[in-house]
Amino acid sequence: MEKKVYLVLENGQYFEGESFGAEGEITGEIVFATAMTGYLETLTDPSYYGQIVVQTFPLIGNYGVIPADFESTHTHLKAYIVREWCQEPSNFRAEGNLDTFLKNSNVIGLCNIDTRQLTRIIREYGVMNARIVQSIDNIDDIVAELKNYKVTDAVKNTTCQEITVAKPEEVKNKVVLIDFGAKKHIHKELERRGCEVVTVPAHTTYDEIMNIKPDGIMLSNGPGDPAENVEVIEELKKLLKTNKYYEEF
Repeated sequence: MEKKVYLVLENGQYFEGESFGAEGEITGEIVFATAMTGYLETLTDPSYYGQIVVQTFPLIGNYGVIPADFESTHTHLKAYIVREWCQEPSNFRAEGNLDTFLKNSNVIGLCNIDTRQLTRIIREYGVMNARIVQSIDNIDDIVAELKNYKVTDAVKNTTCQEITVAKPEEVKNKVVLIDFGAKKHIHKELERRGCEVVTVPAHTTYDEIMNIKPDGIMLSNGPGDPAENVEVIEELKKLLKTNKYYEEF
């Protein structure tokens, strides 16, 4: 049976809802996702590291959990908010349900709140911090703490740890993909276009990349504040000065 919990926003507003998935209290940046499908991709997208994600589509989980659709090996977000989750999914590819997946992934779920109203608040206010709690007796203290919260070390915690190489049957070009939290489909799309993909960690140096002798370099998307990655930015500046990879727009 679902347990009553609260979502407290940085601006002082709060919502009452019910928990599913993992239990507990958590703080994160709150953002919304508008896709009608693809909730599995959202749940496993490294770009959502440190965030609480609100799904705007009202019913989530109806086609179950399908590991083949994951964008990475595990979840990166802190909590998942939906209007309603489907307890009995129907899909021939399904290998489980959303509630069990969130429990096993230690991701807190929140349901039965007005996600439309919540989304409007986020859209108007902008990305802000939020906390899922069991009680709002000390809401003023919670709001004060939220104003000081910040997601840190996002790239450090989502980048790969070693260099890997993937080749299609017919190689046309060699591309270095710098992994700042890359999704699986970035690799797939590069390979589909005939690229040998050399995926390197975010901290890979200019010299190490040049030694690979790539035909092109791609920076993946990823989570967190880019300005936090000072050392990475310095290496990227060196790459921009390399005429082979620089195009002036």
